Amino acid sequence: MSINELGNELKEMYNNSENKERVVNIHLFGIIWGEIILKNNYTSKEIINASGLKKSYITELNKGIKLSNRVIVK
Repeated sequence: MSINELGNELKEMYNNSENKERVVNIHLFGIIWGEIILKNNYTSKEIINASGLKKSYITELNKGIKLSNRVIVK
């Protein structure tokens, strides 16, 4: 999956969530796609830029990616 595809997926998850759950969905995105992000050496900054979201969400995406090594997704 390319950075642009990941950016589009993140933007879609963000836009389709309720206001109170938007940051949670950024974390969830990082958990779901963390393995691919890490495998391809993509950065949170690249993905956030591709998504068009605020740069302040880079930290939130990093949290989700770090959790991806510890969470089992069913």
